[in-house]
Amino acid sequence: MASTRTQTLNETTLAQALWPQAGTATAMRATVLAVLGIALLTLSAKVQVPFYPVPMTMQSLVVLAIGAAYGSRLGGATVLAYLAAGAAGLPVFAGTPEKGIGLAYMMGPTGGYLLGFLAAAITAGWLAERGWDRSAGRLFAAMFIGHAVIFALGIAWLAPHLGWSKAWLVGVAPFYWATLLKTALATALLRGAWRWAARD
Repeated sequence: MASTRTQTLNETTLAQALWPQAGTATAMRATVLAVLGIALLTLSAKVQVPFYPVPMTMQSLVVLAIGAAYGSRLGGATVLAYLAAGAAGLPVFAGTPEKGIGLAYMMGPTGGYLLGFLAAAITAGWLAERGWDRSAGRLFAAMFIGHAVIFALGIAWLAPHLGWSKAWLVGVAPFYWATLLKTALATALLRGAWRWAARD
């Protein structure tokens, strides 16, 4: 019986392990998880944590955790729905509504990072579906790759306006330590959730 459960867990995402899908409940399950993900993304965008050299939000951690836990399709769809809510004018992003809302906000300096959230969630989900979330080392690597995707799109968005050197200095360099911390936290949270899912 235990070996059957282990085999089942090895073939699922974390979300499927914690909430198995069945029949007509699949659509409801996906909707509930997507709404929960959007709420967590919004909350993580609004809460700033004091950190050196700049305050940090926990948004990239939540993006990657959603991707790894939900898988590439549901994780990507959840982040896409979050972006759509922001594009429609809902104040779901960091600094909204004070710094603007809707598409005008999304076309600003953070636009590349927002696109990076979508790409990173899909990437983390794709890696998790291939077992990268089953060991701490590979999960840390998956979270690090996801962060790299976010920064790559973020700096690519900034570079045409600032130049590559300045874009790196303002868009990546201040976040080295915060990124490592969030990568480690995401790894610990997901590994803890997997241990709980695998309990007898």
